[in-house]
Amino acid sequence: MVVADDHAIVRRSVVEILSTIDRVEVITEVSDGLSAIASVKQHQPSLLMLDAALPKARGIEVFAECRRWSPETAVVLLTGFTSPTLLAEWIQADVNGVLLKTCEPEEMQQGIEVVLAGGHFLAEQVRSLINSGLTKKPLTLREHQVLSLIVSGERNEAIGERLCISTKTVEKHRAAVMRKYGVHSFNELMVAAMKHGLLDDWHQP
Repeated sequence: MVVADDHAIVRRSVVEILSTIDRVEVITEVSDGLSAIASVKQHQPSLLMLDAALPKARGIEVFAECRRWSPETAVVLLTGFTSPTLLAEWIQADVNGVLLKTCEPEEMQQGIEVVLAGGHFLAEQVRSLINSGLTKKPLTLREHQVLSLIVSGERNEAIGERLCISTKTVEKHRAAVMRKYGVHSFNELMVAAMKHGLLDDWHQP
C-alpha cells in the first residue's frame, strides 16, 4: 500500500499502525499529491491512504487520477477536515473509506481490514458529522466555485468571465448559496464559509 501525507509524523504513525495488520505491506510513503499519483501509477497498490490536503495536487485530484490509472486500488481518505459538506462530497465520489486523523488506532485497523476485504468504511465520528450536516443542503460544484471566487474578492462580472457563465447565472448561484446557509450579507457569507470549512479542501476552478 501507499501512504500519502505531507506530515512525516502522521505518515510514521500510520505506518506503525498498519504494521500490526496481517498481509499489509507499505510499499512507499509520499508527501505530496504528484508523488502519490506517480506511486499509484507505478506500483498499482491494493490500497492508498490519502490525506485530503496535499501540496502540488490536492487529495480530490489524486483520487481522480488514482481511479484513472489504477482502478483496482482502494482509497481510504485520512483527513483532519470535519466539514460535513466536504466529507459528504468524498463519500459521493465513492471513496472506499473515510477516517479522521483523531481516530483511535483500533478504528483505523478495523477500517483498513474492512476495505481490504472489499467493503466500505466510515469512521464513527464521520457518520456523526455527516448526520449533523444533513439539515443543510450541500453545495453543488458550481456553487462551490462561485463561493470560492466571491470570498477571494472577485466581482460577479469577473466570476462570470472566469467560469464562462453569465453574470445573471453567477447571481443565481450566489443567491442559492446564501439561501442554503441562511445568510444575507457578504460578511455573513464569509463567516459561514469558514465555519463550515467549505473552502478548506476544494479544488479551485
